[in-house]
Amino acid sequence: MPTYDYRCTANDRVVEVNHRMSENLTTWGELCACAGMEAGDTPPDSPVVRLATGGNILSSSSSASMELPACATGSCCAGGMCG
Repeated sequence: MPTYDYRCTANDRVVEVNHRMSENLTTWGELCACAGMEAGDTPPDSPVVRLATGGNILSSSSSASMELPACATGSCCAGGMCG
């Protein structure tokens, strides 16, 4: 399942969650529920924004040893995956 990073506009926290590609979280409460965490002092209706990270697909076994691929040219590539 793809992973996505969301930033809350009220508390400036970035949280990574897994969800279907067709889903889009819009509030801190939805994000916290998806991440399995408490909302804390931030109002649950605070807006969140999905960051342009591309949605990575990770399995639990591959995420522990994941490394970013290096560009063969030594310069930054358009995909932004340079190390």
